[in-house]
Amino acid sequence: MALSGIQIYKLLPQTNCKECGFPTCLAFAMKLAAKQVELGACPYVSEASKKQLAESAAPPIRLVTLKADGSEVKVGNEVVMYRHEKTFYNKPGLFLRVRASDPDLAKKVAQADAYKVNYVGMDFTLNGYAIEADGDLASAVKAVREVTKRPLILISNDAAALDSSLSLLAGETALIYAASESNYESLAEVAKKHKAVLAVKADTLDALADLTQKIQAKGAEDMVLDLGGKNLGDWLMRSTQVRRLALKNFRPLGYPVIFFAAQNGVEKEAVYAAHAIAKYAGFVVIDTFAPEMIYPLLVLRENLYTDPQKPIQVQPGVYEINSPKPESPVLVTTNFSITYFAVANEVEGSGLPAWLVVTDAEGMSVLTAWAAGKFDAERIAKAIKGFNVADKVSRKRLVLPGHVAVLSGEVEEELPGWEVRVGPREAVDLPAFMKQALN
Repeated sequence: MALSGIQIYKLLPQTNCKECGFPTCLAFAMKLAAKQVELGACPYVSEASKKQLAESAAPPIRLVTLKADGSEVKVGNEVVMYRHEKTFYNKPGLFLRVRASDPDLAKKVAQADAYKVNYVGMDFTLNGYAIEADGDLASAVKAVREVTKRPLILISNDAAALDSSLSLLAGETALIYAASESNYESLAEVAKKHKAVLAVKADTLDALADLTQKIQAKGAEDMVLDLGGKNLGDWLMRSTQVRRLALKNFRPLGYPVIFFAAQNGVEKEAVYAAHAIAKYAGFVVIDTFAPEMIYPLLVLRENLYTDPQKPIQVQPGVYEINSPKPESPVLVTTNFSITYFAVANEVEGSGLPAWLVVTDAEGMSVLTAWAAGKFDAERIAKAIKGFNVADKVSRKRLVLPGHVAVLSGEVEEELPGWEVRVGPREAVDLPAFMKQALN
């Protein structure tokens, strides 16, 4: 069970050395109890205390990692029920299920593996593939490995088939699905031998908790849970219960969850997958490869697993839009991703060339950054000079966002020789402004 702050304090050296970054050992103990710091921050804690504190310091949901050649998926290590309490850390892996008996197996995997979509500067793809052993599993693994290097889930109850297939994945960490009361001993041995992650399923949460303890006793440490349930509502209730119990340090259920979105047919697959992403699934397995379904799921996942206390940022710098020429205007904005893409997309869509200077405003929007003192004349001038914008243009025209028109005079003082113009307040009005005012 987790230790309280006072119990942790009794195991610390109690020297108040401040080397951990806190004024007292008690303050550090309270932060450790809240899982807001790592035990390693204390340089003087004894080995005996480290061992005793290990359980208390460990995240309530075990970190599980699937690895392949140059690709990995990490799930778990979550510490809150709701993302606004702190943040969610490891995004659920989205896996496409394919069948070993499919004659077009390699072709389908290659098509899905080539899928990539850019969203606010990030490339989204599928995370891996789940191979259903309704045929020769080993042959299917070979075929899939010829076209992709992404992590795999192997679905079979045959320990021998899993053993031979995992032998083809040396150096990788795959997930095998699934151990139950009837076969957990043999599958646990296979998982332990190949250092694979083992999915565990049972009819009730009580039975599931008993089973994870039996498997752990067999030496298989990394597990994920299949919560079952008669329908989506039943699964959502179980998923919420498991999350609450895990956060209360009930270790037998402190593992990531796997969910099969097409368990009740593909008609509602996207809806089921979206619910699973939002409600604590660690791995979501889909049966349908359809970009129009996958894209919104990936965007939903990204939004949920973005730290609510840290805005999404783009790299400060000079961005060329529509192949600008030396006489093209210079636009200025902040590095808040939504602001950047709103401006860039409007200008790009207009077909008008421009230089877009993105200043470091710590990921804040224009008005927020200006109010916080992170987007002022000095910072704008520093960006113009630091990125050598003057060397790229023959006509020094600088366009400020309309919301910070008050800065125009100060920017002129900071940048002698530059013509400073005030642009529109909204990005959607930029094309018309550029056509009418900058020609």
